[in-house]
Amino acid sequence: MNTVKDLNKWANAHTYFTLDLVRIALGVFLFVKGVNFITNIQYLSDLISPIDKIGGGMFLVHYIAPAHMIGGIMIAFGLLTRWAIIAQLPILIGAIIINFMGEMHSQNLLLAIFILAICAFFLFYGSGKHSADYYFKMQK
Repeated sequence: MNTVKDLNKWANAHTYFTLDLVRIALGVFLFVKGVNFITNIQYLSDLISPIDKIGGGMFLVHYIAPAHMIGGIMIAFGLLTRWAIIAQLPILIGAIIINFMGEMHSQNLLLAIFILAICAFFLFYGSGKHSADYYFKMQK
């Protein structure tokens, strides 16, 4: 637990407004992607079709879109950012794996790798100084 507090102290001491803008953009991107998946459910079903043989395809459809939407909102506001990103990691890793199992879409693969890298950064960095987490922490 001390390591998380140490990471938070370091991140708050070395915060930058541009990193907060990147976090907000990541949250908005994930939210829009979730809305896109809900409005075009057939596209999402086609994307996860290579691993549908394993089972759980309907579970994935009902997990991916809401996780992107709720997680995107939480990341954009900086509320429980690390937990929201942890919920995104299986989806992003699955997006990378699906590209190798099914038909290769290089644009989707690069986008998934890029978003995974940004999520990994914020998993360690945290939500930053301009976030709901920081605001609620300072209220104590």
